[in-house]
Amino acid sequence: MVGCIRLINCPVLFFPSEASGTGQSQKTRYCARWTIGLTQYGYAYVLMLSVLKNILTYNKEFPFDVQPVPLRKILAPGEEENLEFEEDDEEGGAGAGSPDSFPARVPGTLLPRLPSEPGMTLLTIKIEKIGLKDAGQCIDPYITVSVKDVNGVDLTPVQDTPVASRKEDTYVHFNVDIEIQKHVEKLTKGAAIFFEFKHYKPKKRFTSTKCFAFMEMDEIKPGTIVIELYKKPTDFKRKKLQLLTKKPLYLHLHQTLHKE
Repeated sequence: MVGCIRLINCPVLFFPSEASGTGQSQKTRYCARWTIGLTQYGYAYVLMLSVLKNILTYNKEFPFDVQPVPLRKILAPGEEENLEFEEDDEEGGAGAGSPDSFPARVPGTLLPRLPSEPGMTLLTIKIEKIGLKDAGQCIDPYITVSVKDVNGVDLTPVQDTPVASRKEDTYVHFNVDIEIQKHVEKLTKGAAIFFEFKHYKPKKRFTSTKCFAFMEMDEIKPGTIVIELYKKPTDFKRKKLQLLTKKPLYLHLHQTLHKE
């Protein structure tokens, strides 16, 4: 019995058990070598042998468009990928949106509190929230915390917070404790604690510093404190500072001192 079946737009002849042959698609002109047979239960099967070769060598564009997937580098604490010191338009852009929780929490690099020593003071800083006009547009925001001397040299290990817990109105909320990795009495004169707000830019595929703030030694006191935000690049020597905005938007902190 001779009949005709269509497989992948390719008409082939159907022969009795263990027949073979070739076929060609009327639409794409792909050629294929095949074998047709019967199973022990009487079902027909078709084994296509050479379709892939014809597809790969066909002289027209393959009808699938495979787009590359952007890769995101995992950075070390305080590191930024391809950082550009471009000026963000603080007054431009849309306003902040409605409350929004981040779908994934990225683990930070926070360190535990140091062991206590008699007569020595340890400092815990809770980063509560930061005020930004475009808070709702920040992607994967986090804060890098470092302690620098007057020359901008690290006095303690750099720590990154986890990605912020939520965005609401003009605020990005963190509510995370930072344990300063040096006793207050051992910090050198003129040292400062820096807070760099960073976020991811998907179009440019790098993490950027949006702004920074710092707290000097005479500001280390128990209780709540709000500190001003400055434009990037981060000036660890505090020589050329420029406010991020004239609006009343600040970094909100709470300090706790621990002394034996």
